[in-house]
Amino acid sequence: MLSSFASNAILSKARAMYGKRLREENYRDLLNCKTVSEVAGYLKNRTSYSGILAGINENEVHRGQLEGKLRQKLFEDYASLCRYELSVGEHFADYLLEHGEIEQILHSLMYLDAGNPEEYLFSLPAFLNRHTRIDLYALAHVKNYEDLLSALSHTPYRKLMEPFRPVPGIPMNYTGIENALYTYLYNSAFEIIDKYTHGQAARQLRELFQTYMDLVNAARIVRLKMVYRESPDFIRSTLLPFGTLHPRLLNEMLEAEPEAVLDVMAKAPIGKRCKKVPHTYIDQMADRMKYLTCRHDIRFSTHPSVVMLSYIFLAQIEIQDIINIIEGIRYHLASEEIQKLLTVADFSRKEA
Repeated sequence: MLSSFASNAILSKARAMYGKRLREENYRDLLNCKTVSEVAGYLKNRTSYSGILAGINENEVHRGQLEGKLRQKLFEDYASLCRYELSVGEHFADYLLEHGEIEQILHSLMYLDAGNPEEYLFSLPAFLNRHTRIDLYALAHVKNYEDLLSALSHTPYRKLMEPFRPVPGIPMNYTGIENALYTYLYNSAFEIIDKYTHGQAARQLRELFQTYMDLVNAARIVRLKMVYRESPDFIRSTLLPFGTLHPRLLNEMLEAEPEAVLDVMAKAPIGKRCKKVPHTYIDQMADRMKYLTCRHDIRFSTHPSVVMLSYIFLAQIEIQDIINIIEGIRYHLASEEIQKLLTVADFSRKEA
């Protein structure tokens, strides 16, 4: 049980850190940058990322190194909050580390599948190597799937990925691997919530995760129907085994035409809520709903664990938006097109 001092400290600390978030003006300036160096220089000199970027030469930094530094700030922010929230904080720190590990596995897998595994070396997050169970340097030098499994020795991920060994002539089952890894991750999150939180705090955290799972699954249904024309049975096998949607309603969504999936989902409360969330692409719904929920909770929740996780999720979304800007600049997209990829910018006008 946290003391009132610790509770007040973490509530104040997390809200103060959130107060340093990027604002509409910052997003507008970043969208006007023409190079990765300009983005790095702006973040280093004009934002709260100045500390973590103090030692870099913005004119020489590789985009992977810049992204790694941004993610490092997330871990440092979390460590700062955990000083006040040891009871739950340390356990969610494990969740955050697992999330980072799974991201690295999937990045390595994408490079491997594309035939360019050496590209991963340029995005290697060196700071993560101090904490992770994965041999990240071995991960950066994989040449095939067996090398990848070897890099994951002594971790729970190897067992999860062994059933997905590629078969000659058959495409790698990336979706199946992703599903197995994220199922493991979110099982860990729910175990932490069930064991270390109680009452309204547990309810708010479970709702946050479950809502996110509902929307991830809905987006997956629409995408696999619309783009890949997959069957309901195949799509069902790719869904994360979480969420609040009744199996009967989920089956109805699986049988519906792609453009009708969200209308079917609107029969449930979460579906009615998500219909009100503007999005350019179906995959944006989950993060935009998470953003709106966490923005509310960091301001109004009185539970330290909820406020702490809300800050971390909001920071993750902000960092991903910055990375999307960097990638958009790299591929010479117009600023208007990059803005469509962002989670936060479209909502910034509504902020207090």
